[in-house]
Amino acid sequence: MQTSLASHALRVGEVAQQSGLPTKTVRYYDDIGLLTPTVERSPSGYRLFSPDVLNRLAFIKQAQSLGLSLDEIRQVLQVRDRGDLPCGEVRHYLETKVDAISQQIQSLEALRNDLQNILSGWEDEPSGDRIAHTICPNLQKD
Repeated sequence: MQTSLASHALRVGEVAQQSGLPTKTVRYYDDIGLLTPTVERSPSGYRLFSPDVLNRLAFIKQAQSLGLSLDEIRQVLQVRDRGDLPCGEVRHYLETKVDAISQQIQSLEALRNDLQNILSGWEDEPSGDRIAHTICPNLQKD
């Protein structure tokens, strides 16, 4: 941030209010380097943010809502900070998320089938022998 922009600089509370994020979150993002090009310290040590930080925080919020980790977001922002458009990286991360979700869906469908099979054979009153040798005869088939 240039000194000439100091009159337009935002303090952390203003950034938090305008972004809808808690002050603690804004500070954390700064501490881990996600806001680096948009923040500097005043002589008294206060964080001073350029108005560009709001766009950066909006991107971070959107990327997190789509499942990107803070490390993935950091890598995307580093590409952007070098002056390059990071859409290729974003696409790669989103495709990876879609693949992971597809695998989770398959696992959940298999679990649903297992549960439905157990429930379809459910016995409210199993035989005494099965009761004596199992904790729950409906789960512990012979």
